[in-house]
Amino acid sequence: MSRAALLMLADGRFPAGGHAHSGGAEAAVVAGRVRDVAGLREFCRGRLHTSGLVAAGLAAAAATGGDPLVLEEAADARTPAPALRRVARVLGRQLLRAVRVTWPSAELDALAVARPGGAHQCVVLGVAGRSAGLSPLDVAHVAAYESVSGPAAATVRLLGLDPFEAAGVLAGLAAEVDQVAGRAAGAARRVRAEGVAVLPAVSAPLLDIAAERHAVRRVRLFAS
Repeated sequence: MSRAALLMLADGRFPAGGHAHSGGAEAAVVAGRVRDVAGLREFCRGRLHTSGLVAAGLAAAAATGGDPLVLEEAADARTPAPALRRVARVLGRQLLRAVRVTWPSAELDALAVARPGGAHQCVVLGVAGRSAGLSPLDVAHVAAYESVSGPAAATVRLLGLDPFEAAGVLAGLAAEVDQVAGRAAGAARRVRAEGVAVLPAVSAPLLDIAAERHAVRRVRLFAS
């Protein structure tokens, strides 16, 4: 297992396009649901235990060697908002481009051929982690952490929050990130025997609605 690979995938500076997306934080700020550090903390916690858990489960399943095309269908079923499906594939396409250079593998090449328009980011993350020698739990940690680190960084820009306080929010959620990653990896281990239905399928209707509204806003700082 490569710890360096784990750090690279979790690094916001990795050229996977995540810096252009707020993970729903911009829409929450516009709607007045996130106004300060306390609001950011609750937003991140909610996102971690819903879309973060779902993404971590799918990523961990892909890292176990599960069929990425089957997992693509499972990701679609767990992403009812068209705007979020589009974003997931845009980010997946960018991530796939980056990881095929950093950790080239036949599995990544096959996924690129099968999904030229882009695969869900979480599925690509899982295949990439497998190619980089990471465990499913490692990959689940990356997905869970990304679900909160992106919104935290975006909110610093959107509201001018103190970056030290935003970092404190992430530190305060560390135990919950570990919990979510463990739950996701545990479910992923059961997929081979029980099918993708055992993966988390938690909904977040407010995030879905906000994503659709954000997609049609004429002025916005982040793509999503």
